[in-house]
Amino acid sequence: MHSLPYGFKKFSLSDPIPLCGRWKEHMPSKRDPVAYNLYIEARKVWRSKIGWQLTRAETTRILTDVGKAAELGDWGARALLARFYLYGLGVLESNHVLDAAPEKGVEIARMAAAEGQPWGVFDLGVAYEHGYGGAVHDPTLAWAYFLRAAELGSPEAQMALASAYGQAGRLADAEAMQQCAYKQGHGLAAYELGIKAELKTRYMDAIRLYQEGVKFGSKESAASLELLFKDGYSPGATDEEKVELRRLGIRADPERKSRYNVIYDALEINPDLRLGRLDEVLPLPPAKLPRWSNVNDAAEPESDGPPTY
Repeated sequence: MHSLPYGFKKFSLSDPIPLCGRWKEHMPSKRDPVAYNLYIEARKVWRSKIGWQLTRAETTRILTDVGKAAELGDWGARALLARFYLYGLGVLESNHVLDAAPEKGVEIARMAAAEGQPWGVFDLGVAYEHGYGGAVHDPTLAWAYFLRAAELGSPEAQMALASAYGQAGRLADAEAMQQCAYKQGHGLAAYELGIKAELKTRYMDAIRLYQEGVKFGSKESAASLELLFKDGYSPGATDEEKVELRRLGIRADPERKSRYNVIYDALEINPDLRLGRLDEVLPLPPAKLPRWSNVNDAAEPESDGPPTY
């Protein structure tokens, strides 16, 4: 194993779980408004379509504006630019404007990690886990980075630790780490906690967690609720589960099913979408459904969260 950076320690499945860090506490408190606006507007264009639907003019604008915002020091732009270097930008010859250059992406992650930014620490861990971009393949070092990122509040790192604890049979600790990520608005954490609640026959808790997952941008949660309201129960439900769901007021509801389907499709294109007003347009039963125009009725204004590209 290579030497660990100062403040890092080896991850061990026999150690206590880390404290429940919050990523916002380790990020710059202020951002240059010009750089931030360049980044957000470029990201809106990037997330507005499936990759092959973007024009060369759009991908050129995205790359130019994200690059400018990154040069001005915006951390969100740097994270997105690192993603572009990792995968390239433009999936077709007609819109391709950047070849993959993983070493440049890893260089940006190193800069962020040196500043103690959780996303950079996590991304470096991924690079060491897979050995790309000039980062050596070193799983032990990778997990040291995941541990440190989780301590700093990276939801992705907290979910990685949750998976490791779960595979080791430390189920309570796995759920504790999922709760850490969930409390920071992580959609996949809400979805996985919903699955656990459903398996424990806490059906209403599961439904509420899926609803929260949709708000946090989890297309899996939207799919679960779409299936639930298709028949009034999930596929494979037992007779006992069907009875309990009916007792809770859950019925087949074509309009609810349709709205969750629309939201799923929107999240498939734009996983950055956050639906903080979901309960206003798609409340859970027994509330009646108000009218809505489209998924934007449930969406919050464009905002920034921990990078999950």
